[in-house]
Amino acid sequence: MRFPVSLAVLAAVAALCVCGSSRCFAQAASSQSSSQSPSSVQNNTPQPSPSYIVIDPLANVRYDNRYDLSLGMAYAHIKAGPNLLQGANLGGLNLSGSYWMSRHWALEGTGRGYVGTSGAAPNTFLNAKGQADSIQGPFVAQYVFAGGPEWLGPHNKHGALIAHVLAGGAYGQFQKDLRGQPTSLVGFYYDQLAPVVVMGGHIDLNRSAQWAFRISPDAILTDYAVNWGRRSRQMDINTAISVGVEYRFKKKR
Repeated sequence: MRFPVSLAVLAAVAALCVCGSSRCFAQAASSQSSSQSPSSVQNNTPQPSPSYIVIDPLANVRYDNRYDLSLGMAYAHIKAGPNLLQGANLGGLNLSGSYWMSRHWALEGTGRGYVGTSGAAPNTFLNAKGQADSIQGPFVAQYVFAGGPEWLGPHNKHGALIAHVLAGGAYGQFQKDLRGQPTSLVGFYYDQLAPVVVMGGHIDLNRSAQWAFRISPDAILTDYAVNWGRRSRQMDINTAISVGVEYRFKKKR
């Protein structure tokens, strides 16, 4: 009779042990999952995007420089003679510099060289071999040196409009390719230094505080003398333009 009672007690004790172990396992599993969940949430948090620093290259444009210098490829249309129907399209360089006395006023000087060929009046002559010959498309050149006032007009950090009126001299070279023939044969002026007035200005497009892209349209007035025909002088107004760069020196007024 005692054996069955002891067996029942042992079975009850075994059942209690199994229940206790399963409960401990469940608590351990729940604690482990709870300890891992914050880390998984933390790992899934999105990273902040990188920030960019914006730099304005025109922030320091002030127009308070004392000096500036510009150089550009130049074009000019001229007439090599007083009665020519064909003009000359010349190319060259335009070098200009300014000394700023105030924010709006400066003294500007310019040196320009234009070279090319020109149409000539119909002509025929006997060359050294006694053969009939003619001059077609002879070389011509014009060198301009002038100075005068310059005015800074509407402007901001992006660009500026500048006007000038410059006076000086223009050296015209017209006889180089005439092969010793008189200028009257082709209807040209003779080589000479003549008065010149340059009227126009600059269009500056700033690229930084010191550098700008410059466009310089002008009207060039010349007064060349004639040594043949009825006229003694001929005043011409022709167009010119140059495209290049300008540098403003860091020295301030």
